[in-house]
Amino acid sequence: MCHAGVMDADSKPYHHGNLRATLIQASLELIRAQGPDGLTLREAARRAGVSHAAPYRHFRDKDELLAAIAEDGFQRLTTSIQAAVAQSREPRERLSLAGVSYVEFGVDHRAEFHVMFSLALDPAVHPATGAAAEAAFQALLNLTEDLNGAGLLPRTDPRTAARIAWAHVHGLTELALRRQFEFPTRRALLEFAAQSTRALLEGLSPG
Repeated sequence: MCHAGVMDADSKPYHHGNLRATLIQASLELIRAQGPDGLTLREAARRAGVSHAAPYRHFRDKDELLAAIAEDGFQRLTTSIQAAVAQSREPRERLSLAGVSYVEFGVDHRAEFHVMFSLALDPAVHPATGAAAEAAFQALLNLTEDLNGAGLLPRTDPRTAARIAWAHVHGLTELALRRQFEFPTRRALLEFAAQSTRALLEGLSPG
């Protein structure tokens, strides 16, 4: 029996409004198990329990599906950063919280993180993904602009400072994911992220 009045060609029901999210989740499971090369629309459909033709209702090809995964990842990264910085009103502390949130997101969402930063997608072809990535950077830029407005960023312009901060936490996240930095616990990694971000801020702020 079909709940939403939609039935695919193989008589497998799915809720029309949930198909995109379901396919993204199935794709992430595949990437975790087999890496990005193991992802196909057909296999994602099989894992989602729909016909092999169903993904084409939302995605033209594999690249479009990967772009959707990246878009979703950047949106959730932005949400995580915004939730973290809401814990403080002090500009330096807010940037530090954002940095820790970034690292935390990366280690907790490895598959999404890999897709987000391994695709060479043309923003003109995938504008929604480009906009989501830009929004994530804007969340960081807002924080460095706040530092600048408080007189705490005299040495570097806010955009350059945001790029430096992004490069710092991204590099730390990649090193942690590749086990180049061996921390005994997840908590130890995040404590180091906080410590190193504070050290970065000391370099960007007046002495």
